[in-house]
Amino acid sequence: MDHPQSPNDAALRQLYAEMAPHHLHPLWEVLHGLVTPTPRSAAAPVLWRYAEAREFLLRAGGLISAEQAERRVLIMENPTLPGSSCATPSLYAGLQLILPGEVAPCHRHTQCALRFVMEGDGAFTALDGEKAVMRPFDLVLTPNWQWHDHGNASDAPMIWLDGLDIPMVRFFETSFAERLPDSAHPETAPAGDTLARYGRNLRPFAGTTAARRPAHLPLFHYPFAEWRAALRAIATHDAPDPHLGHALEFTNPADGGPIMPTIAAHVRLLPAGFTTRPRQATDGTIFVVVSGRGTARIGGQDFALMERDCFVVPSWQALELEAASELVLFAYSDRAAQEKLGLWREARA
Repeated sequence: MDHPQSPNDAALRQLYAEMAPHHLHPLWEVLHGLVTPTPRSAAAPVLWRYAEAREFLLRAGGLISAEQAERRVLIMENPTLPGSSCATPSLYAGLQLILPGEVAPCHRHTQCALRFVMEGDGAFTALDGEKAVMRPFDLVLTPNWQWHDHGNASDAPMIWLDGLDIPMVRFFETSFAERLPDSAHPETAPAGDTLARYGRNLRPFAGTTAARRPAHLPLFHYPFAEWRAALRAIATHDAPDPHLGHALEFTNPADGGPIMPTIAAHVRLLPAGFTTRPRQATDGTIFVVVSGRGTARIGGQDFALMERDCFVVPSWQALELEAASELVLFAYSDRAAQEKLGLWREARA
C-alpha cells in the first residue's frame, strides 16, 4: 500500500522488521487486497473440448484399470490454479471412465459429489447398496459419507463428469475417507427403489416403510428423461428470462433446497437465436453443453460451444450466452454454500 512520504516511514519499516519474527504483520499494508470492492476470482474462464478429453481418457483406459486407479479420472484444472486440482477455487471437475466389465471400488468420503453422465448407457452408481442405472445426461448424487461404487455391465465405455466440493473440504481441513474391503457394497434395495419412493413429489407414508435413505437427503437420481421433459414444457408456454433463458434448479425433496449442502445444480434451455443479457453472480460455475451450439461470452472473451463441451464461469465475471441452435446446458456451482453463509449475490445488466 502506498503512503505519502512521512518522517515515520523509516521507523515503520523498522517496526515491521521487528514484528515479523513474532508472526505479526500490519493490516493497513494489505487491507485493500483482503477486503475488495468486488470479487476478484483467481480462476480464469476456460473451456474443455469433450472430443479432445475423451481421446486422452480412452487412451488412459488402455493403460490403467479402474481398480488400479480407484477412480480413473482426468482432472479439469483451471489454468490459473496450477497444481490445485480445482476448476474454480471452491469446486473440482473431472471426467471419469468405466470400461465394460469394470468396477470402481466402493468407498466413502466427506466430500459431496455429483455425476453427470456424458456418454454410455447401462452402467451404474450404487449408493449404500442401491444401484442407479445411468443414462446420458442423468444426474446422480453421492452425498458425503455414503458408500458408493460404480460398475459397467454394458458393452460400451461409460463416461461421466464428476463434480465435487474437494477444495471446500480441503480449506476446512475436514477430509476423511474409507474404503470397503469388498469392491462392491452388498445390495440393499432393487435399482430405482429410491426414485420410486421420493422422485415424483411423493415420500413413504409415515410408519409404513422403514427409511433407508438419510431423511435430509433422500433422493440421489435425477433422470434426463424427466428433467428434459420439464424443461421442454416450460419452454413451450413461457417466455425465456432475458438473463437465463428457461431455467430449472434440481432440488432436494426433503426441504426444497439445493441438492446437497455445498453444491447447487440447474439446467437451462435457450431457444435458437436467443441471446441472454449480461449477468454476474458470485458463485463460480461449471457448465456442460447437453445439446446444441452457441457462444459463451465470459468477461468479454468468446468461447464457441459444441455438444458435451465443459466450461467455467468464474465468480463475478459477466456471462452472455448466444444460441446458434436450441441450446441446453447443465451447470453446478457453490451457490448452496454461499447462500447458507449469506454471501451469494448477482447483478443483471
